[in-house]
Amino acid sequence: MRRAVFFACSSKSNAPVRESAASVPRSARAVNARTFAHNRSMPLTNRVTPFGEIVANRARGTMFGNRGGCMHSDDRRILRQWVNRRWICCVLEYKGWHREVMQPNRYTELFFLDEATAFAAGHRPCALCRRADHQRFKEAWCAGNPEHGVAPDDSIERIDAVLHHERLIAPAERPVVAALHTLTDGAMVSRGEDAFLLRDGRLWRWSFDGYERGARPRGPWTVLTPPSVTAAFAAGYAPAVHPSVA
Repeated sequence: MRRAVFFACSSKSNAPVRESAASVPRSARAVNARTFAHNRSMPLTNRVTPFGEIVANRARGTMFGNRGGCMHSDDRRILRQWVNRRWICCVLEYKGWHREVMQPNRYTELFFLDEATAFAAGHRPCALCRRADHQRFKEAWCAGNPEHGVAPDDSIERIDAVLHHERLIAPAERPVVAALHTLTDGAMVSRGEDAFLLRDGRLWRWSFDGYERGARPRGPWTVLTPPSVTAAFAAGYAPAVHPSVA
């Protein structure tokens, strides 16, 4: 069976969950064995776009995360888009912990090209594997969104509640800008079906394999990154981006 080289973050408490084949019930291992044998050549539906969609693609990405719990069936089909408001973004490797992807009744692992993509899709830094980033994000978010009355030492659940409201806004109702200078680096925008990263005043076209600098389309642009997150960027948080952005 294939193994993913990354660790497990709990969707409820961010506590570590060390997993191995021996720790998985025999029945679950049997289900996984049949699934792998049947779908070995098929990519799993666990890659996330800047639009927040979960699709099948072979690209691994540079980060992963989850949406609060198990969203898949025993044969690893996506059954729902989220479980709760705790949508996190994690690093692929941490303390050498390993985990098999999409185990029955375990949280669903989702993969992102980079942190900018994860933010656009509505995720935020994990408090376990990315403790420093988590705290920096909280501080920047609170500084950039004083109207919500959240302090850096308050529970992250207060920020998650705002993010959850923003991430569920229908695409047709998301903010639209006519000029990119009103946004901060790291924000992602869309024009039609294409998504773009704003970096150093330039637009980079997004794909699962990386970014490509091309002709700059005319606006207006729909802003994909949640408003409170773009405010956090303006307050000083700089999201990590894929190395294809030179």
